[in-house]
Amino acid sequence: MTDKIKKVYIEITNVCNLSCNFCPKTKREYRFMKPEEFSHILKQAKPYTNHVYLHLMGEPLLNENIGQFLEECGKEQVHVNLTTNGTLIEKRGDELLAYPALRQVNISLHSFEANTKTVELENYVRSITDFIKKAKETNTIVSIRLWNMDSEDLKGANGLNHDILVMLEEQLGLSYSLGEKLLNTSQLKLMDRVYLNMAQKFEWPDIDKENTSEEVFCYGLRNQLGILVDGTVVPCCLDSEGTIALGNVFDQPLSEILAGERARNMYEGFSRRRAVEELCKRCGYAKRF
Repeated sequence: MTDKIKKVYIEITNVCNLSCNFCPKTKREYRFMKPEEFSHILKQAKPYTNHVYLHLMGEPLLNENIGQFLEECGKEQVHVNLTTNGTLIEKRGDELLAYPALRQVNISLHSFEANTKTVELENYVRSITDFIKKAKETNTIVSIRLWNMDSEDLKGANGLNHDILVMLEEQLGLSYSLGEKLLNTSQLKLMDRVYLNMAQKFEWPDIDKENTSEEVFCYGLRNQLGILVDGTVVPCCLDSEGTIALGNVFDQPLSEILAGERARNMYEGFSRRRAVEELCKRCGYAKRF
C-alpha cells in the first residue's frame, strides 16, 4: 500500500442542520468530535498526508471546536480543506479565515435545493459572496459547487439555479453571464482563488442495493481514506455508515489498520479492477473510473 494518501477525511461531526435529498441519512449515533479525539486522530493521520478534509457526513461548522481543530492542524503543519453547506458561513466565516492552516473551503450551493423553507435564498447567497470577498484577502481558496444544470437553467429560463447564478454575477460584480459560460464547461475560475464547479449527481453506495458489478476500480486507500466521528476507519468518503469498518484509531494505530488483511485485500482487489467488498459492488460513483 502507498506510503502517502492524498486525502484523509476526518468527520468532526455527523450532525447536519439540513436535510438534502441527494445525501443519505446516517443511522449512526450522532456525535461531535472532541478536541482530544481530534488531536489523537490528526497525529495518526499526519504520517500519511499533508491534507485533511474536515468532512464526511454532517456539517462541520456545527462543531463548536472547529477553531481548535484548525489551530492544531497549523501546529502540525497540515493543510485543511472543508466542505460546508454554507448556511453557517456568516456566523463562523471570520473565525475560519483567522487560521492559516485553512487551505480551501468548498461550499455546496446545491444544498439549498432541498431546503428552501429553511434558508432565505438571497441572504444565503449574499452571506457566501461576503465570505468570498473576505477570503480573497487571505490565501484561502473558495470553490462553489452546484449540480449540473440543464440548458434551460443555463440559457436564462426561470428556476432556482438560474436565480443563484444571477445573484452570484451581481454580488461578485462579474461582467459576464455564468449561464453562458457554463454551457461549454463545468468548471470556471471566477477570480483569483475563487472557482465555480458543476458537480454531477451520483448514486451513493448502498449495501441494500442490487449488485452492480465486481469490475470496479476505486482510489479508496490509494488517494483517500476516511475516519468517522467515532474513530472508525473507512476506505473512502462515501462509506457513510461505516459498512467497511477497517478498524478504529482509538483501539489500534492507523498503521496497523492499513496493514490489516481487510485493507490489503481491498487494495489488491482494486489493483486487479475487482471489488472484494459488497458495498463497493454497489457504488454508483465508482462507475466513473
